[in-house]
Amino acid sequence: MGGEATPDGMQHLLGRAKWEADQVRDDLREYVVEHLHDDQAVLVVDETGDVKKGTGTAGVQRQYTGTAGRIENAQVAVYLVYAGRRGHAAVDRELYVPRSWTSDPDRCRAAGLGGETPFATKPELAARMVARFLDAGHQAAWVAGDEVYGGNPKLRDALEKRGAGYILAVACSHEVATGVGKFRADTLAKKVPKRAWQKIFAGAGAKGHRFYDWAVIDLADPRPGSRQLLIRRNRSTGELAYYRCYSPTPVPLTTLVRVAGSRWRVEEFFQSGKGLAALDEHQVRRYASWSRWVTLAMLVHAFLAVVRADEHARRPARDALIPLTCNEIQRLFIALVIQPVHDVAHRLGWSAWRRRHQARSQASHYQRQAAQA
Repeated sequence: MGGEATPDGMQHLLGRAKWEADQVRDDLREYVVEHLHDDQAVLVVDETGDVKKGTGTAGVQRQYTGTAGRIENAQVAVYLVYAGRRGHAAVDRELYVPRSWTSDPDRCRAAGLGGETPFATKPELAARMVARFLDAGHQAAWVAGDEVYGGNPKLRDALEKRGAGYILAVACSHEVATGVGKFRADTLAKKVPKRAWQKIFAGAGAKGHRFYDWAVIDLADPRPGSRQLLIRRNRSTGELAYYRCYSPTPVPLTTLVRVAGSRWRVEEFFQSGKGLAALDEHQVRRYASWSRWVTLAMLVHAFLAVVRADEHARRPARDALIPLTCNEIQRLFIALVIQPVHDVAHRLGWSAWRRRHQARSQASHYQRQAAQA
């Protein structure tokens, strides 16, 4: 990578070199907030999984991962994405360590996690990252997330105590209190009159502008602040989605819709982070190496996002061109900076290293087969 003749330098950087991934994460957070600053930015939280083989990789177990769309042997991490008008980038990450690991101190120590690693749910990891962001002196007007986070009352309470507004998805069976009693979300949706639905733009998506029908219901709560159940209806299929909303002061429906529509930013980060910055291509087992790899991948993605934002601000695209994208910036960077240093000897050297590595793996495999026989 980066013009090196062998992977030895990268392996040293991830495993033996002395540097703190958390300090780089903190610097990354400052870099993103400085260059993508937005007073109405949304912190979007979500998890993603990487399918793995074996049982030695930190945090791996059979669990559901949206990457595969099913239960697989996978490693799952929760990410926090800063999303503003200029762009978006991840600013924090936490590895999800299942109970099967935290109840086994020896296994944790072998993977570099520490024998006293406590179990934390995904919403608890999300709360930890949001608190870290706010404790660093930054402001976040809103937090958004899917049903994993919206259905957790402890996370909602923690956000309210910090004065952070939120729009978190909840299941159709989620119960909320109104002025006339407690109801399931889908039951309340059936009571919404036709005139209460409003067609509102929810942001640009991969396939164009996204318009949905929206309705909002005020919730009963004696505590300070404004709380609602937001309902989204697909204009083509009629499918409904539900969100728990909180803000320190009342806000218009258009604001709630804008924040709810920003949740796709984390999905875009996962896609571009994996496709452009190799977020999911770590072949490491120990926790320290994992945290270093994903932090560096986040930094690469943030660099692309900041360059894109700066280019859009300084050099608006001509009518015949679409605005410069992160994908195109990466292509230009590789073509103009990386590839020129890759001569024939460099490429042949990597070919020889790969074949040598494969020969060792093959010999080791045959030896294990022979020993078992």
